[in-house]
Amino acid sequence: MGPLALMAKAAGLNVCGSDLAEGAIYSELEKAGIEIKIGEQNGEFLQEKLKEGIDWFVYTSALSKDHPELRMAEESGIKCTKRDELTAFLVEKLGLKMVAVAGTHGKTTTTAMIVWAALKLGLPVSYIVGTTLGFAKSGSYKKGDKYFVYEADEYDRNFLKYHPWLSVIPVVSYDHPDIYPTKEDYLAAFSQFEAQSEQVIKEGVKAKFGLAGEVRRQDAALAVAAIEQMIKDEGSSYDLAELVKILDEFPGVGRRFERISDGVYSDYAHHPEEITATIEIAREECERLHKKGVVVIYQPHQNTRQYEVRDQYYGAFEGADKIYWLPTYLTRENPDLPVLKPSELAGGLKNQEIVSLAILSPGLKKAIEKDLAEGYIVVLMTAGPADGWLKNNFRE
Repeated sequence: MGPLALMAKAAGLNVCGSDLAEGAIYSELEKAGIEIKIGEQNGEFLQEKLKEGIDWFVYTSALSKDHPELRMAEESGIKCTKRDELTAFLVEKLGLKMVAVAGTHGKTTTTAMIVWAALKLGLPVSYIVGTTLGFAKSGSYKKGDKYFVYEADEYDRNFLKYHPWLSVIPVVSYDHPDIYPTKEDYLAAFSQFEAQSEQVIKEGVKAKFGLAGEVRRQDAALAVAAIEQMIKDEGSSYDLAELVKILDEFPGVGRRFERISDGVYSDYAHHPEEITATIEIAREECERLHKKGVVVIYQPHQNTRQYEVRDQYYGAFEGADKIYWLPTYLTRENPDLPVLKPSELAGGLKNQEIVSLAILSPGLKKAIEKDLAEGYIVVLMTAGPADGWLKNNFRE
């Protein structure tokens, strides 16, 4: 939502908004001159803005249907949509060619890699990435841009609003059972997305990358393939070796094996396939730094999802030397499903003997400090608030 607000502002729209707390790009929004109300969303801020004149209320999928601001906006009669419609509107209004990155895993990293390379090469790109970037803002548009690189999320079927010039799809398996009741339903949505795209890239270029982790190398290969299409569209030539060199220098993004301090990393992984891939990256990092081993702190995401993936955890954590298993971060839940206990989830692991059940506490902080002192690297895997806890306690 934040990067979309930045793009809308840069495109000449008047933008304001509210949130419960300052998000990752709050400072970027402030610098852009976007008015933000932080705190309780009881409708007072929106009521004030409605008096001034609002045309369009754009809201996140995370809002409940009875959210005070959403209800007020709907009752006022103004246009109310999720972010996908505003994104599609901006792409059409600005005459941009959409380069959409979709998939179960790898969306954020691949999107950021394409942006990184495009900016390095001076290609006329605007973009939105769903995380913080160390090398640029999270969202950008400037007059004269020709391409729009976008992380197209399948949650709530958002990506089906788009008809991309080019679609890049890293990995498709199965996720979001609260939206897609079956794997077949999930795959059908991706088939529809591909059919709506002018071009689709699902395999990367054949080249040797120096990045840590096979998944990262695969994402880089896809990013290069996308950049090649943009360069060809520009009527220019390219040097594959130069593109590979640029991707090998990719600095990473927030929440994707993000370095917090010496030996401490945070990652968004919360699906068994992502967990396995992140541990592989951590093992390579461990060898590079001559560390003792890999410690994982894991916070599962969404109880509804756990019912779908619990049997997939069996071998997902192979390669970890210790695991601290946290309670599930609950959001958008089915109240009819009993919350699965950490012991029920961790008990299905092949290497369950290395698991310690934990909570975010001074005791966990002390245990991690001990692991670091003994020479381990520590990787938090979460889509929830544990990331903030880690950064508050271990950021340099």
